[in-house]
Amino acid sequence: MHFAAIALSQVRPQNSHTRISRQLKNFIQVTAEAGVQFTFPDEFKEIPAAHTDKFPFDYAISLPGKDFEIWFMIRASKDYPRSETDPTANPDSSYNILAETEVKAFTGDNGALTRIIPADILAGYNANAGKTYLLTLQDLAETRHYKYALLVTLEKDHTGTVLVVCLGNEKGTTFFQNINKAANCLKFK
Repeated sequence: MHFAAIALSQVRPQNSHTRISRQLKNFIQVTAEAGVQFTFPDEFKEIPAAHTDKFPFDYAISLPGKDFEIWFMIRASKDYPRSETDPTANPDSSYNILAETEVKAFTGDNGALTRIIPADILAGYNANAGKTYLLTLQDLAETRHYKYALLVTLEKDHTGTVLVVCLGNEKGTTFFQNINKAANCLKFK
C-alpha cells in the first residue's frame, strides 16, 4: 500500500486542486500490478471510462473543448495464464489477441492499418513489443460516434500489456498533435 500512496502523488492532475477520483485510484492500482507508471498529461481531464464487455477499459481522459479522447486498458501478465488447450501459448503474446479483439469491436470487419513499433521507440517505453492500428470506427453510441482511432499496444515480457485508444473525428495533423500531448504518460518501469 505504501507504493500506491507514492504512485498517487505522482499522477495528481497538475491543473486540479481536487482530490483524486476513485476511478484514478483504481487505475493506479491496475498500472502498479502491471508494472506500468502513469503520469497524468497536461491539458487533459478525466472522463468516465467505457467499461463494458465489448470495451473493457480502465481509465479515460479527454482534451476539453476538442473532439479527442484517450482510453486506457492495462493488464498484468499474471492475468493471462498459460492455456490448457494450447500449452505453447505465451502470455507475453497476449497483447496481439487483446488488440485484435478490440480492433474487431471498434471496426466490425473493416480491419485496420497495422504497423509494428520500431525497437528504438519501444525502448522509450521500456517495452519489448508493440503495434499500432489506425482504425475507421463503426458508428456506435459506445464510442460516442467518433470516426477514427489510433490503437496502440505495448508489451513487456513477464510484466504486462498496455492498450491505448486515441479517438477523434479527423485523422489529420491535429489528431496526431493531440496524441503527442499524451505520448509519454505511460511507460513500463
